[in-house]
Amino acid sequence: MDLVPYAIPVFLLAIVFELVLDRVKHTGYYRSNDAINSLSLGVLSTASKLVMIDIAGRVYQWIREDIALLEWPLTDWVSYAIAFVIYDLCYYWFHRISHERKLFWAAHVVHHQSEEYNLTTALRQTSTGFLLNWLFYIPCFLLGMPPEVFVTVASANLIYQFWVHTRFIGTLGPLEAVFVTPMNHRVHHARNPQYMDRNYGGCFIIWDRLFGTYCPEDPERPADYGISRGLNSWNPVWANVHVYADMIRDSIRTPRLADKIRTWFGRTAYVPPGVDKGPLRHGNRYDPPVKSPLTLYVLVQFSAVVAVGLLMTYLADSMGNGLTLGLYAWLLFSLTTLGWLLERGPGRMEWLRLATFGLFGFIALPSGIQIAVGVFVMASLPIYLHLGRMETAFDS
Repeated sequence: MDLVPYAIPVFLLAIVFELVLDRVKHTGYYRSNDAINSLSLGVLSTASKLVMIDIAGRVYQWIREDIALLEWPLTDWVSYAIAFVIYDLCYYWFHRISHERKLFWAAHVVHHQSEEYNLTTALRQTSTGFLLNWLFYIPCFLLGMPPEVFVTVASANLIYQFWVHTRFIGTLGPLEAVFVTPMNHRVHHARNPQYMDRNYGGCFIIWDRLFGTYCPEDPERPADYGISRGLNSWNPVWANVHVYADMIRDSIRTPRLADKIRTWFGRTAYVPPGVDKGPLRHGNRYDPPVKSPLTLYVLVQFSAVVAVGLLMTYLADSMGNGLTLGLYAWLLFSLTTLGWLLERGPGRMEWLRLATFGLFGFIALPSGIQIAVGVFVMASLPIYLHLGRMETAFDS
């Protein structure tokens, strides 16, 4: 059973609680633009599962039915406990290679782009991981692990990883020796040279200790979060494809065939001859200034888009493929447009987004929600018109 849909309300409540704590303590761990971008990528990742081809499921079924090495012997809680440990070991190697080889980093990079570290960072997930990530879990099915056991432990592992994305929890004493905790996972998200490519475990940090990739947090060296050259965008589509685009560009620019291949399959930091990537970036955060009224408008609109995204997830089984694909396309367009507003201020795309919101609300949503969507869109139009008439949305 997939436990993640049941955990989503808890995730959102925990984020609200941490945000309130951040405001009360004046810690500055949250920025609206960064949090919205992280949540946008989480919504997009969740929705993408409804429209992408289930490559993994088909391969896993074939492995388990035709070439599995064992017949899974356990059916009680022991089965789930053993499966959880096996899954976490597979996750360690998936996670490690996703940092050490560029082709796999291209998908995983999404999770590390945030230059803040809070609970919204946990929900910042890729939409392209379905292409290759499944390869690392083939051992689970070679051992005969039943699909229902695999899905349950995989979702439980993902849920566990949510709470470690916080700066409000310090060291946890003896637990640090066995489990992934906020302290050792903060190291994993840092771009400081001494912290990079460390602490890959999902639930258990023992794998890092066994395989030589463990690094504790140094109180004298605070973590600098983000990726080495920065994303410099709030566009969720670009966040998902920018490394793929870089690899294509780099492989065209470099002349030797060996370097072209290495551009895709070499180590993540590899820069081929003839390509100038520019300086690494540390300390500076991407934070284009936007006035508070526009930020508040985007927050409200984003909340409405998230509500539709969640509704889409829960109603997916009752919607046809065409309608699901149409809603996904609208979701993609909406999140991209709201990111654009936080980068460049009011623009014409938002008018189109509001129009399509009303249209899809009328076509796709239950009748009781159609009226609410209509009222929301009609109320949004004059507000956005006022924002567009402001001399500028940017602080001087």
